[in-house]
Amino acid sequence: MVVSSGDEAPHPAAAVEEWLVTLWSPGADLGLIQGFRRFGPRRLGWHWAALARASRPLLHVAEWEVPLRQDPLLAKAPQLWGEWSCDAPFEQWTIGTESYAAALERPQDALGRAYGVPTPVAWDLEWYATGEVEPVVSGYRQSGVIHGVVELEEGPLDLTEVPSLRWHRWGEVLLPVDLTPARAHVGLRAPFAFPDGTVADWVLSTDGWRSRLAVMDHSPAPGSR
Repeated sequence: MVVSSGDEAPHPAAAVEEWLVTLWSPGADLGLIQGFRRFGPRRLGWHWAALARASRPLLHVAEWEVPLRQDPLLAKAPQLWGEWSCDAPFEQWTIGTESYAAALERPQDALGRAYGVPTPVAWDLEWYATGEVEPVVSGYRQSGVIHGVVELEEGPLDLTEVPSLRWHRWGEVLLPVDLTPARAHVGLRAPFAFPDGTVADWVLSTDGWRSRLAVMDHSPAPGSR
């Protein structure tokens, strides 16, 4: 795929289009994800987000019924606001979320009903490029750093020069982004179960988010010796 600065803008003719950003602390004790997927013919969008911190519940946001608006990069639904703004193509983006997250003591509960304590969360982030655009299937990705503030009940988290990676993809069908598998996944976890049956189950490493590999169950079957 040949990518130009015009590809930073939305693609109205695409059946589905997605923006995704991740960030992580170098010590892998904090990680954040925000995604937005638009289904043009259905006039519907998905907005999902997560904040993972060491020794804290996972803050999980998932809204699968976002009415599309005239502004293609604005997600608004009951108790949800999400926004993406391209300030300079391939150089700077502004990204934000304000919502009630489900605080999950067990991150794997996000793959089910995701029942947790409703917890207000908001962030306003400035993304700056540090790397060149890399083509991927159906789009591109780009490394960068993030400055901003995450507002929480216990107080704000200030982010400065935090490593980040973002994706922009579009086409007829999109699967979750392809991440390097995590061979040893003892880090922070942020799973999502999407309405189309696909799953993004991620764990945090010191160099970013990775795809969690299923753990083999070697316990004996009932009745076996």
